[in-house]
Formats: sequence, C-alpha cells, structure tokens
Amino acid sequence: MATGNDVVAMILAGGRGTRLKALTAGIAKPAVFFGGKYRIIDFALSNVANSGIDRVGVLTQYESTVLSTYIGSGSNWGLNGNKSMVSVLPPRETDKGIAWYRGTADAIAQNLAWLDSLHPQQVLILSGDHIYRQDYTEMIELHRTRGADLTVACINVDISEASRFGIMSVDQRGFVTRFDEKPAHPESTLASMGIYVFDYQYLRAALITDAKDPSSEHDFGKNIIPKMLAEKARICAYVYKGYWRDVGTIESLWQANMDLLDPVTEHDLIGCMPRLFSTHTHSDPQYIGPEAEVDDSLINQGAQVYGHVDRSVIFNEVVVEKDARVESSVVMPAAVIRSGVTVRYALIGLQAEVDHDIIGEPGNIAVYTGKEDR
Repeated sequence: MATGNDVVAMILAGGRGTRLKALTAGIAKPAVFFGGKYRIIDFALSNVANSGIDRVGVLTQYESTVLSTYIGSGSNWGLNGNKSMVSVLPPRETDKGIAWYRGTADAIAQNLAWLDSLHPQQVLILSGDHIYRQDYTEMIELHRTRGADLTVACINVDISEASRFGIMSVDQRGFVTRFDEKPAHPESTLASMGIYVFDYQYLRAALITDAKDPSSEHDFGKNIIPKMLAEKARICAYVYKGYWRDVGTIESLWQANMDLLDPVTEHDLIGCMPRLFSTHTHSDPQYIGPEAEVDDSLINQGAQVYGHVDRSVIFNEVVVEKDARVESSVVMPAAVIRSGVTVRYALIGLQAEVDHDIIGEPGNIAVYTGKEDR
C-alpha cells in the first residue's frame, strides 16, 4: 500500500485552459465546475487521498486565487491530519526575481527543496485537469516490482485521436521503447495520461540536468522522457482500462458532463466507493415545480426547476423559470434561465443570467457566461 511516508504526489494545476474560452476567464482550468457539484481538480485530489497518499503539493500559476482558496487546508479530502498535508505551491519571488513555471518539468524542479524536506522514495506526478478515478497503489507497486526509473500511466485511444497525445511503443515486458509527443503519424495507440511515478533520486538528478539546458522546453513529454529513453533508462508502462477524459476543449468538457447521464459511467465516476470528495455548498433542497418536466438529468441540491429540463446537468442554486427549456446542456452554479428561453447544446457559466436563446449543436457547443468570450 502506498503511504504518505514514502510517496509524495505533485498535482500540476497551473493550466490556463484557453480552449475553454470564457469558462477560464478568472479561474484556472482545474477549478472549472463539473458534474453538477464538483470541480475538475476534485478527481486528482480524491484519487490521491483514496490511494493512501497523504502528502500533496498542488502547483498553481494562472489565476491561482480561486483554486488556492478552494483547496484550503485539504480538509475536504481528508488531507489535513497530523501526518498529512496539502501545500499550494505557486511560483515564488526570490532574490533573482519571480521565476514563472516554464514547463511541467520546470514546475517540479522549482520545488525540489520542498520535496527534499519530505524525503520521498517515489514522486507521483499528476495533471489537475483530467476526469477519471484511479487507485494509484497498483501502479506504484508495479513501478517498484519492475525496478523502474519511471512508470507512465497510459490508455489505449482510437487511432484517429492518437496524434493529440504522447504516444508510446512498448516491448513484450511492458517497457517503453519509443515515445513520440503528438506525432503526425502515430505508430501506436497507447497514449500517455500524463501520470508519472518517478524514483525521486532519479527525478531529482534529471531535473537538475534539464534546468541547465538552454535548448530545453523543460517539459516531461518533450524533453525528460525522450532523454531518458536515449540514456536507456527503465521506463515501464502501466495500462489503465477505466474511464478517462482530458477536458481541454469546450466539446470534451460538455461530453464528459453528458457521459454522467449514462448510469454505468456515472457509477464509475461519482457513484462508486471510495467517494469522490468535494466542498459542501450548504444549499437548500432542490425544488421541482408542479408544472416542471425533468427527464434524464442530474439536478443538484439548491436548484429550482419550474420549466423543462432534458438530458442536462444542473448545478446548485440554478433557477430554470417557467416555460424555459434546457436541453443537452450544462448549467453551472447560480445561473438563471429566464422564462421562455431555450438553451440547447450549451455550457452556461457561473451566475450567468440567460435572457435570450443560447443554441449550439453537437460538435459546436455554445458557451455563455454573460461576459465577453475570449
């Protein structure tokens, strides 16, 4: 069993998320709302806590205030005990000025002193903006059993999507023989999930060397892993077979929310044990009005529905007024859909007041926040 005494998790949560348009104006991508009552980072934090890893660093950068406040002491994920901790690690000012994180590897490199103070055997590096449930214990045990320098979690994807990912080729023993970052012509469908287990001393030496290389982009996929392969390091592939989605675009975020309306996917993501943890909204009970029609939808506490909701995800404190229609859409907290308005194939942002129709279509999801989209 992985424990906080020998494994430290580092969650990369500084993403700008520009492809999510106005939804990330003012908040980092991992802080975006998801699934009726959660934020995206709840998945990484819950996975870590449920894996028995109780020392966690969360590396923030872009618009970090909301995310830092949300995480707080880590109490919502049970990470604030006597021997557990969550530390939010933004770029910091030194006598050389402010050193912004230049890449995924650089973000970890700038926090080596913090890691040194914890004396880990292994470091688990995660992205804070993916939707999936995983117990990392099996992956960590595979890493140790194989005597690997690095173990990479990977998932089989459709060949049509493979060029979007870092793609790995492996031998019969499960060791990585080739790694191509977003190849134009992929030779494999085994995609990196951006989840890494490193032996800490190996990682530390690799990051120090990379930091001195002026030609490096200081990125795990572009620099660290290719260099490790060139040096014949032992890189093991761990194949994950559950649900996983990188919600980097409007369409993928909308689809991941819609996936929750599938009973199997909903159970695997938010209806299973151990629990997916989040903050409490302390809302009133939901209210479904006498003339309301609700079909195949997730409706969170505090929502008031007087109109028609079909195949949609409705967050807390949302109001759908009489004669309003919400279809195949995601409506985030405290938004109001005014009477007579139709919302279809759309993502509606926090506290937005919708007084006119918002109509998208499959593959072209509409976004409305009440603010100018970027």
